Amino acid sequence: MIPEHPLAPSWLRPPRDPAALDPLVFTSQYARDESGCVTVDSVPVTELVARFGSPSYVVSERTFRERARGFREAFESALRPVGAEVAVYYASKALLNTAVARWAVEEGLNVDTASGGELAVALAAGVPGERIALHGNNKSAEEISLALRSGVGRIVVDSLAEIELVAALARELGTRAPVMIRVTPGVHASTHEFIATAHEDQKFGLSLNPAADGEDSPALQAVAACVAASDALDLRGLHCHIGSQIFAAEGFAQAAERVLALRDAVARRWDLVLPEVDLGGGHGVAYTAADSPREVGAIAADLAGQLDAAFTASELPVPHVSFEPGRFIAGPAGCTVYTVGTVKTVAVAPGVERRYVSVDGGMSDNARPVLYEADYTAVLANRVSGQSPVLSRVVGKHCESGDVVVRDVYLPGDVRAGDLLVVPVTGAYCWSLSSNYNWLPRPGIVALGPDGTPWEIVRRETVQDLLARDTGV
Repeated sequence: MIPEHPLAPSWLRPPRDPAALDPLVFTSQYARDESGCVTVDSVPVTELVARFGSPSYVVSERTFRERARGFREAFESALRPVGAEVAVYYASKALLNTAVARWAVEEGLNVDTASGGELAVALAAGVPGERIALHGNNKSAEEISLALRSGVGRIVVDSLAEIELVAALARELGTRAPVMIRVTPGVHASTHEFIATAHEDQKFGLSLNPAADGEDSPALQAVAACVAASDALDLRGLHCHIGSQIFAAEGFAQAAERVLALRDAVARRWDLVLPEVDLGGGHGVAYTAADSPREVGAIAADLAGQLDAAFTASELPVPHVSFEPGRFIAGPAGCTVYTVGTVKTVAVAPGVERRYVSVDGGMSDNARPVLYEADYTAVLANRVSGQSPVLSRVVGKHCESGDVVVRDVYLPGDVRAGDLLVVPVTGAYCWSLSSNYNWLPRPGIVALGPDGTPWEIVRRETVQDLLARDTGV
């Protein structure tokens, strides 16, 4: 039995089996072959690195599709008995390219975008405009105009000024814009401060609380503005989002109750029944053994029960309900493969050491640890070692002491330069947040098709790519 390390977090235990892959984070696309190499959809990672380079993002199309379809079917099934039709919008900020957009749509999902660039990618993928939503707290006139010309199914307005802008642009184009109002329900989500989005002191949405002078809440003022501009705006409903990486259903239910109460108030004042309610996304996934995600069917069933009570309390018809999962679908579908370089052991205190394992990427391909203090895990991927596990910190090659990929993980004592590490659950936000810090070219995204055939859906950058926009002035 390997003793626990004094620097290890309380949830982390040394592995008993050096070949084992924790099924909580290494989902069904992973295994080890007879040589001990980690495989993704039966393809050894050594083969992927030899063909596509290191580091590489690797995404299982099969897993992405299964999670997209599973989410949609679970919520459709759970909400059907309470009389609610369901639409699922893939939150494409998690991971977006034309291939991924097509996978989502082919599995019955719509696509949620948060910028003109994301909208352009969805359109380039052939996603019909009516199956696209446009979000954002500071949309430009160009982005809104592109959305209107493309016939998007909804524009989620985020401020009173934006309502005026959308209406003016719709009139210029001779169209009527379908809009939803994003409200701030005041629900505290149990997640990192930077990804909690339903509390009052932040940039998103319109508050449900009355104004300081006793006038209507910003949310009600937004409804009034949309009603006044009904020649240019088709107010479809209300939208909220409480945050990300959330495991409990209670926050979603509390937000839904407050949004439905606003819907009732709108009906009483304006005799207007808003047909749609969007409850956002944010459903969490397991990054390490410390996480405790629930099965999507259980989440949907719990929320359906709570929504049923809220629907019953309202005198209005049951609205069409939509959700916006992103991380839940893309996160577990992807991993990152790195090559080990320098291995260094440092004394932290008398008799206490920590080993630093450096890899050929870092915060430029996974910014989440430095942004959100996000935790990941890793395994030695090109072989199985019989050496005792050693508490390690996997770090990148950037000129920052905070350039940490995996804060704490037990890796075999003989990890050495040239070995491969796999970090799972990097399908969401890692490529989206990637950069060229220290002028590192960004990794490509290698997809594995349903038959295990690998191909690049986003090619690896080169030094020539980095120099292409340098004008030399």
